[in-house]
Amino acid sequence: MEIRDLTTDDYDDLFDVRRRSFGPISPAERENWRALVIPALNEGRYLGVFEGSRLAGAARLRAFTQWWHGRPQPLAGVAGVTVNPEYRGRGVGTLLMRAVVERAAGLGDAVSALYPATTPVYRATGYEHAGARHLVTIPTEALRGIRPSGDVPVRRMDAGDAAEVVALLHRLHGAARSSGPISWDERTWAHWLSQEDDFLYLAPDGYAVYRWDGDRMRVDNLVAGSPETARALWSLVGSASSITKTVLAVVAPDDPVLWLLRERSEERLTLVRWMLRIVDVEAAVERRGFPSGAALDATIEVEDTVRAGNTGLWRLTVAGGEGTAAALPAGADAFTGPRLGINGLSALYAGVSTATLRRSGLLSGDDSHDEALDTAFAAQPYMLDYF
Repeated sequence: MEIRDLTTDDYDDLFDVRRRSFGPISPAERENWRALVIPALNEGRYLGVFEGSRLAGAARLRAFTQWWHGRPQPLAGVAGVTVNPEYRGRGVGTLLMRAVVERAAGLGDAVSALYPATTPVYRATGYEHAGARHLVTIPTEALRGIRPSGDVPVRRMDAGDAAEVVALLHRLHGAARSSGPISWDERTWAHWLSQEDDFLYLAPDGYAVYRWDGDRMRVDNLVAGSPETARALWSLVGSASSITKTVLAVVAPDDPVLWLLRERSEERLTLVRWMLRIVDVEAAVERRGFPSGAALDATIEVEDTVRAGNTGLWRLTVAGGEGTAAALPAGADAFTGPRLGINGLSALYAGVSTATLRRSGLLSGDDSHDEALDTAFAAQPYMLDYF
């Protein structure tokens, strides 16, 4: 089998493997899918595994910005991983994902993320569980009870506001020291902001994207930089309380709306897990934000069976909100410090505690740096967007 870039000439075969993997889609959904796929085919962001002329499997690398402790960096978002039924169980998925990791590095991305349909194939290529997309069911009447305070100008938005939304996310996630959320590029935002069934509203420091979902309302994105804007946007959603009883909302785990609600006890919460992989240890640490008061100076040993350049000893230093990872020569004596596979390091990067990593076998060796590692990499990662 060989791996090569897919082109627009492969579109029909690609759609066929997508249909066989995920089921049929309506004509309207097919046009929507095509609008997102064609640019990826033209940009070297779609890989295929071939046996002769037959497409066995494919995967797309989406270009995102992701924030870690408020600092943005490029992210390779892996999506549309599909394998034709007759090729399943023959190692196509693993072959494909190893190529995806190398392509992410070639594109200059130091980190990569995905939503897994199944965990083993991704874990085998270095991805580890990191965060989740949180969907909470809220009574619409409770949102209606959030009274606006102040005069917040809110207007409808459309595709022409894509650049403003991207700039707004950079400001808000930076100020909130967010970890995990992503942003589409301006072109893709323009596509999403042109969906006629979505209700789109923009304020000076926030926006809302919501729509009808059967007999309930669904909020896919609602971000606000002030209590006044949060109240204005959530009460806007709650204005549908006379029509629908519930709202399914995608929120941050510590979203302000959960503290704006007058009543809050039991909650119906669904978590959709996503996985993270460090593609380039040096660049990933350098590009990440860290707590300004955290201090770390530790040498760790990393093993990466896919990207040999990540394997070896690394000196991690964190000070003043910035970090570095410097490769060290292998010592003559056996190393006794912290040891992690790339899976464990990816989980640590996402804020998974050293105690959890040790109990799950992802971290071993000396534990004298555990508290400093926890302080430096502390995070509560989440995503609002699915891809």
